[in-house]
Amino acid sequence: MLGVPGQVNLDYAATAPCARAAADAVAELLPWYGSVHRGAGALSRRSTLAYERARQDVGDFLGVRAGDHVVFTRNTTDALNLLARALPPGARVVTFAAEHHANLLPWPAGTVRLPVPGSAGDAVRAVDAALRELRRGSGGGAPILVTVTGASNVTGECWPVAELARVAHRHGARIALDAAQLAPHAELDITALAVDYVAVSGHKLYAPFGIGVLAGRADWLDAAPPYLAGGGATLGVGAATHDVRWADGPGRHEAGTPNLLGAVALAAVCAALSEADRDALYAHEQALLTRLRSGLAALPDVVELRTFDADAPRVGIVSFVVAGRDSATVAADLAQHWQIGLRDGLFCAHPLARRLLAEAATRSGRRDLPPTALRASIGLGSTAAQVDRLLTALSAIR
Repeated sequence: MLGVPGQVNLDYAATAPCARAAADAVAELLPWYGSVHRGAGALSRRSTLAYERARQDVGDFLGVRAGDHVVFTRNTTDALNLLARALPPGARVVTFAAEHHANLLPWPAGTVRLPVPGSAGDAVRAVDAALRELRRGSGGGAPILVTVTGASNVTGECWPVAELARVAHRHGARIALDAAQLAPHAELDITALAVDYVAVSGHKLYAPFGIGVLAGRADWLDAAPPYLAGGGATLGVGAATHDVRWADGPGRHEAGTPNLLGAVALAAVCAALSEADRDALYAHEQALLTRLRSGLAALPDVVELRTFDADAPRVGIVSFVVAGRDSATVAADLAQHWQIGLRDGLFCAHPLARRLLAEAATRSGRRDLPPTALRASIGLGSTAAQVDRLLTALSAIR
């Protein structure tokens, strides 16, 4: 990982540091940087080849099926907005109030927003009941999309994606996975999980060059109007403004000059992770996560936020509060005096974070919890020494 010596970065869930593989891939391509799909010169041919190879490599990393599209976007938010625009007429959407705003706000009026579940089993049962009711009310034929997170950006808790996919398909619905927080921490195979769509962000995956991906079933994407109208999305334009033949395939939703460097950077990280021992990386992260959570639990005024049971599976994200202390003030103190960077606020998941703060107050019996939280998140560059430094700092500033 690239980084600044002396700075402790515990904010991977917001933006992960740049991987050396991403930086090297961009540096290698920069002399050849040229137009994609728009030129006959050597630079354009090499750039086009690099872009389409990146699409293949990212698709392989995500485990896409034959016939799936891999559409490059700006980030997960952009990808899920694209999917929302591609919904068939009359489609209904089912999601949870526990979602990041990216998977909460793009969906149309009439979306079923289920309450925050208390367990993974509750989530599966809630989706089953909601789909049964929707099928009864729609006469059985309307398209339905269930859209859920893979791992919470607030608590790191992993959601039962494979079980939710089975329930969705049993009712003839499709399922989309917001994998922004899951993909950097665990192997992701949408074929094995049987999800229909997946959205990820490059900046969470150590490739901070403004890239994201929506991958999945082709039919809804090919039938929808282009997400953006412009060059690259067309096969031909006639004399009249409405005389347009739109392209099929990923290009239909990639109008304009594509983000070549972002795609190449993301593909380089995907390739590096595919070659790495993911089991060993996961085990290392889990050890750091246990160290962090145990250390926080030992501090009398610190209360962790959680949705499920304390031992539920999770990735390297922990949100917490320091009783009697404003979270923004604590974060500023950590940055100024300890060179520790983490996040404070409601983490672009306001309904969930507010609920968890209220539950934390009830669970702990504390009346002096602040209205916002702190979040520490770890990743490939994190160390035990960094975790210990945070725990020492919190102990000192309580």
